[in-house]
Amino acid sequence: MSTAGFNSQNGTGPGQAYSNGPSQNPVAIQQLPGVSYGMTHQPPYNPMQAKAPVAPGPGLYHSGYPPVSSYQPGPQLASYSTPPGQPLLTRPQIAGPPLHTPPQSASPSPGPRMPLAQATPPPPAVSSSSYYSNLQQPQPNAQPWQYNPVPAPMGTPPPPNSMSSPPRGPVANHLNPPSSSTAPPPPPSSSTAYSLPQQAYGSHSVTQPPGPGIPPTSLHGYNQPGVAPPPMNPAVSLSYSMVRPTYGPPPTGPPLSGPPPTMKPTPATGPPLANVIPPPLKADGTIAGNGPQSSNSYNHVDNKMGGLPPPGPPGRHLSHYPSLPPGYQNTAAPHKPTAPVHPAMQAAPQPYSQANQPYQQQPHSGPGQAQLSPSLAALSLQSSSPEALRVVNLLQDRNLLPPTSVPAPTPCLPHDLQKVNCSPEVFRCTLTSIPQTQSLLNKAKMPLGLLLHPFKDLSQLPVVTSSTIVRCRSCRTYINPFVSFLDQRKWTCNLCYRVNDVPEEFMYNPVSRSYGEPHKRPEVQNATIEFIASSEYMLRPPQPAVYLFILDVSHNAVETGYLNVFCQSLLDNINALPGDSRTKIGFITFDSTIHFYNLQEGLSQPQMLIVSDIEDIFLPTPDSLLVNLNECKELVQDLLKSLPTLFEKTMETQSALGSALQAAFKLLSPTGGRMSVFQTQLPNLGVGALQSREDPNQRASAKDIQHLSPATDFYKKLALDCSGQHIAVDLFLLSSRYCDLASLGCISRYSAGSVHYYPSYHQQHNPAQVERFQKDLKRYLTRKIGFEAVMRIRCTKGLSIHTFHGNFFVRSTDLLSLPNVNPDAGFAVQMSIEENLNDMQVVSFQAALLYTSSKGERRIRVHTLCLPVVNSLSDIFAGADMQAMTGLLACMAVDRSVSASLSDARDALTNAAIDSLSSYRHSVLTIQQPGLLSPACLRLFPLYVLALLKQKAFRTGTSTRLDERVFAMCQLKYQPLAYAMLMIHPALYRIDDLTDEGALNINDRTIPQPRVLQLSAENLSTEAAFLMDAGTVMYLRVGKNCNPIFLNQVLGVPSYAAVPDNLYLLPELDTAESQRTRAFIGWLKDQRPFFPTLHVIRDESQLKPSFMQNLIEDRTESALSYYEFLLHLQQQISK
Repeated sequence: MSTAGFNSQNGTGPGQAYSNGPSQNPVAIQQLPGVSYGMTHQPPYNPMQAKAPVAPGPGLYHSGYPPVSSYQPGPQLASYSTPPGQPLLTRPQIAGPPLHTPPQSASPSPGPRMPLAQATPPPPAVSSSSYYSNLQQPQPNAQPWQYNPVPAPMGTPPPPNSMSSPPRGPVANHLNPPSSSTAPPPPPSSSTAYSLPQQAYGSHSVTQPPGPGIPPTSLHGYNQPGVAPPPMNPAVSLSYSMVRPTYGPPPTGPPLSGPPPTMKPTPATGPPLANVIPPPLKADGTIAGNGPQSSNSYNHVDNKMGGLPPPGPPGRHLSHYPSLPPGYQNTAAPHKPTAPVHPAMQAAPQPYSQANQPYQQQPHSGPGQAQLSPSLAALSLQSSSPEALRVVNLLQDRNLLPPTSVPAPTPCLPHDLQKVNCSPEVFRCTLTSIPQTQSLLNKAKMPLGLLLHPFKDLSQLPVVTSSTIVRCRSCRTYINPFVSFLDQRKWTCNLCYRVNDVPEEFMYNPVSRSYGEPHKRPEVQNATIEFIASSEYMLRPPQPAVYLFILDVSHNAVETGYLNVFCQSLLDNINALPGDSRTKIGFITFDSTIHFYNLQEGLSQPQMLIVSDIEDIFLPTPDSLLVNLNECKELVQDLLKSLPTLFEKTMETQSALGSALQAAFKLLSPTGGRMSVFQTQLPNLGVGALQSREDPNQRASAKDIQHLSPATDFYKKLALDCSGQHIAVDLFLLSSRYCDLASLGCISRYSAGSVHYYPSYHQQHNPAQVERFQKDLKRYLTRKIGFEAVMRIRCTKGLSIHTFHGNFFVRSTDLLSLPNVNPDAGFAVQMSIEENLNDMQVVSFQAALLYTSSKGERRIRVHTLCLPVVNSLSDIFAGADMQAMTGLLACMAVDRSVSASLSDARDALTNAAIDSLSSYRHSVLTIQQPGLLSPACLRLFPLYVLALLKQKAFRTGTSTRLDERVFAMCQLKYQPLAYAMLMIHPALYRIDDLTDEGALNINDRTIPQPRVLQLSAENLSTEAAFLMDAGTVMYLRVGKNCNPIFLNQVLGVPSYAAVPDNLYLLPELDTAESQRTRAFIGWLKDQRPFFPTLHVIRDESQLKPSFMQNLIEDRTESALSYYEFLLHLQQQISK
């Protein structure tokens, strides 16, 4: 593939600003005074609405969350201020949940409330278990979040200055839903009738059990389109309602007219274009040739990536069928642009199959997009009940875990569309069937959001070098497999439905070396693709790879011995650091003073320069502290060899971390780059000094946990300054004492860095942590990295994206600023339905990541996901992804814990399980049966919710260090879903009887596949050995009467009593049992980027309580068993 060579280089650049509507800035949200909101559309459902778990069905979710200081993007800076007339985007405050508040009650509850919504019709009968039983009155600046925002009434003209540069033609999702208000709905002419989607939590995803895919909407008839309201671009005003409002009617609007155009294929004509084949791949896997120059991706990206669309044909009217034709059509574009019927969707999607279709990233053959057979057009998916909707009585069916990992559900799309769909490892939605309306989503009472792993290491990644990157002129969407071609010269955007011209260069297919088949180009054959960007995506020349290491050298740091490990690891991997001939490196050490190192070429040895004035820090020799690695490698190696001994006799106990960070910021500001900070104690000197806030006597308290938010805003402000200069800060915390990670973590959270925590680290006393630190450092130093990155997520018109989760700073309401991006970072976003999707059969989501590679190339990585639209609750439930829902709720609960309280977050998690099962029972089941009933696709959801309640981040009544709790919260917000799910619900295996039956064969290695067991002591035996995989740690528990053959041939000991107390490495024995066990454990470890610690434990081991705490189905002194939790859910649902 000449132009579409495969390359696993990670990174990409985002596209333009959201054309689908402004995203809510998680930093701050203020409601404009005097703004009233219409209630024409349904208020959004908020699954994280908290109430006491014992409260009756109504009002189960608290919809709002106060601003999260340590887990939320930083405040809007002056340099990133919103346009005049646009409200400052800030996250609103929320208050505690009301208990037993009757529906429609305006009585006061703890904290601020929103005024009562002006509900047009009375709530339906099902409102007894409604999510919107209470509406609260908020304080002026304390509005809460709401999970799925309310769409604004259609037909209202936009206010002035609604967006900085409103595109012409259709603008997807520029409408922002209104929120509840005491004021009556404004007249249609009001310019203040729009508000941004309310925020809600985001979390990782939940996988659907094995079984059929998700059904699409029943395609019985053809909805006649009509004249839709003109595209609107209202002001971004944000408001929130405290509790779920009552159901209102679905959004209404003028009838739509105009059938989709007919489509007939036309042959290709014309001479071939010049070859656009990219240069061949280099040995390192990168593309040779003209690498673009890097840019600061500020709001300039709004111009270059999402800028002012050139004038063109008017955009598509709202509510028309999307078009994904399989070939080219001869029909001229209609004078009233409408969205042609997606040819692949002209017939109904395939009914559910009994097995999930594997995700493939292979190009599909044939003339463009897949077409649904017209013979299936009238097929109702309700005619046969899919496996996903099989009714499960959770109180009777106890063993629900599949024997292997839970697969992601497969969207119910035609095969030709599904085989080019984005992999769930990269892009995943909590609902693989999107509801047609917000009211339908509210009725389902499940969260709607996306989980992304955008920079994931990929074995195959098509990389395209072309002078023309084809994008929609209106919404700036990148051309992708789900667009439709009207003919050889016209294509219709699958997000905003604008008709665009096909550039002449795009007519040539570099793969087949043929002309006139643009639908066969790599960009239209791959849902994940990477472009080499041109100079228009740059503001400045490409920045070099710059690495600055800031090292704690106080007495406490030297005692841990981490300096020896760090210096040796960097020496071993210095040649593997990502970069090119321009790579720079520098070092700063600190205790009560700051030490710089002159590494200028020509010196015989490194020079240490000490600055003792930490209150007014300065750079002694700015030009020689960051040096070219290739030119000064010998001096760098000399420094690394001498550093461990340089401070070995120090008695300095103080730590001036804040001043060291200020110095590092000054040093990196001209170029940008990465700071790696190693800290071993609480900073206690100079700016950013902290005091211990942890009371060890309260670690096991069942009450609310205090001090989850930062003690100072110093680290957050510094992180925002770093973000503005393209500097990311990664924090390595190695300490056995309290270090206030809630405050220190802000330096990484808002600069798109990462946090690594090694509690009780010591070179002699904790060798398992030392090994983990060594392996993690190697991965950290050598993994791919993208610099000065930005990311945008776009979605089909009618959907709105809001509330981001992860480590970043939100710039200009919708642009995620990522000074560094790495392959191990995950993100989550929440969505709402602003406009009815009645005319659509599929919707699409696109994430674009613009970044500078370590080789100095500007690249754009684009992922596109396509999902069906459905109009029945049963189809929505059949498409639920229980792991994705769990991940999204975990992110939301972290924010809730920090902004409100831990008990609020726990209550909201419990209510998430109650409400989804209650909606299923009352709205989907036709025959009521006794028991706690769930569809098969949600059968593990209550178990995952209980696992979250017992997870270190949210548990109460169990002794948990404050730093460890905060670190667990950081991981839930930052980890990609696959890694987070192991932390939430560990995997348990019996490994003393491994066999080759059903084994995998990978690279000539036989990998046994033991069955996954329920996390209960019922499954343990004193005569066996069990492996528990909890993500960052593994436990191998050996029973007292374990088979002597296993002890001898796997552990190398003659008896149970001879098993060492601190065994963390399995001996490499030349036995079949040892090879099987090591192969299986090694295979598990290889599935994650960082190294998990292995602990071999006996019944007498100190770590046995940690192992037992992960048996989440069993009862503890402070938590219910799984069966008791199910009984509690049943009690609440039956009220």
